[in-house]
Amino acid sequence: MKKYIILIFAATVILSGCGSSKKQLEKGNYDAAIITAVRELRRDARDEKQIATLERSYNIVNEQDNERIRFLKMEGRPQNWDEIYQIYKRMNDRQALVRTVLPLSSGNRTIDFPYVDYVAEMIAAKRKSADYYYAHGNELMKTGLKDSYRQAFYEYVRAKEYVGDYEGIDAKIEEAKYLGMSRVFVTLRNTTPIKFPKEFEEDLLSVNLQALNSEWVEYHTLDLDKEAEYDYFINVIVRTIGVSPDQTAQRDSVVKKEVEDGFKYQLDSRGNVMKDTAGNDIKIIKYKTLQCALISTLQTKTCTIQGDIETIQANPNKLLKKDPIGANTTFEHVSARAVGDIGALNPRQLERTKSQIVPFPSDIEMVLRCSENLKNAIRGSIQTNRRLIN
Repeated sequence: MKKYIILIFAATVILSGCGSSKKQLEKGNYDAAIITAVRELRRDARDEKQIATLERSYNIVNEQDNERIRFLKMEGRPQNWDEIYQIYKRMNDRQALVRTVLPLSSGNRTIDFPYVDYVAEMIAAKRKSADYYYAHGNELMKTGLKDSYRQAFYEYVRAKEYVGDYEGIDAKIEEAKYLGMSRVFVTLRNTTPIKFPKEFEEDLLSVNLQALNSEWVEYHTLDLDKEAEYDYFINVIVRTIGVSPDQTAQRDSVVKKEVEDGFKYQLDSRGNVMKDTAGNDIKIIKYKTLQCALISTLQTKTCTIQGDIETIQANPNKLLKKDPIGANTTFEHVSARAVGDIGALNPRQLERTKSQIVPFPSDIEMVLRCSENLKNAIRGSIQTNRRLIN
């Protein structure tokens, strides 16, 4: 109902800016016609067309609203009181708007709609609506169904918004929220011979699950509350871990480079230094070849982790989805040793000679390095399967 009222209000506001008041009246958009007419009458209170449109629209829409209220009251359904309250509020707001331009004069007539005090009716309808929401919430809490708990939460919240003086209403809201929440427990199961450090397991599951939480679903990785009942389980199962042996590859290359090595004068056939057109001695640049042997060493080691993620519903116990996951990382280090004239090397080759061979990371260190990629794979899978959890 609340969404319905909001949509109507939004539509009215939008329509109020579209077309003349007369066109809105002809379309049956009476509130939009009133809003437009009032706006125009604030500019010119003697505009006969706007006065006529305002009078007709106001009378028609109020008659329609009163007829709707009479029907809802005669129907006698307790859930009708919310709509009755909303109609009274709409009529009150409409009256307040129109009174900003009253009284109006049209010909020999003075137009001044009689004032109606809607406050008492609004308060009564609001109270009865709140009573209905509160009582309906209590009934919903007896069903034992999660969807009913969630609906009860909204009913209690509405009752509090409308009245707010029900005894224990905050506790009821909290209870409905707790019972309506779906809880997902994310665990890590390692079936490989490699034993993970505790810190690694905790880090692996620190995949910002809070960002995955929604209004009625929350994810947990630490089973802190022993009495908590989980509705879903996400099992991250590590099945295989492959770590390659330490691998070292060596490549030898000879680097040559031509560089300037002074100059000599160009002589003519008689052995005299030749001149250019400006009278300067002609010089010939001399070159020499620098040579260096570059012995490069490439150290590599890789780690691959593979497994599955299972999404399981607790009640009834059912496997909803099983997805493969995997991640890999590579350790790579390049160093080099120069033999000869290092002037032959380019900057990148020269920089490489400053690096020395380093110790290889251990197997467990490689596994730890792989954790960030694995975390991304875990989070991606959980994100994809969020639609299965509600």
